[in-house]
Amino acid sequence: MTRYEVVFTPEAEEQLAELYRYIEENATAAIALNYTNSVVEYCEALATFPLRGTRRDDVRPGLRTIGYKRRTEIAYTVDDGRVSIIGIFHGGRDYETSLHPDEPEDGDQVGCS
Repeated sequence: MTRYEVVFTPEAEEQLAELYRYIEENATAAIALNYTNSVVEYCEALATFPLRGTRRDDVRPGLRTIGYKRRTEIAYTVDDGRVSIIGIFHGGRDYETSLHPDEPEDGDQVGCS
């Protein structure tokens, strides 16, 4: 069985850190750590079956998305044995607009709903 390398873009890492801060402010550090670690583990599980997400070529060529616990959407691409996590969007954030290649990324909101 082919095993893919899973990497996180700097944007996805920042979104994960923002998610941690949001949960920590609204719950506890322990809950925030548990949830964000679970998101990372879920992403890393894409190493064995990366094509299970939904294709979203309408948003960006090669984009796939997969939901995690009904509140978090993970956006990623699969190419040459690598899964690139390009976004972690929580609480109904508009990932389609922020990932669309024609949209400027400066000024995108990183906050969580």
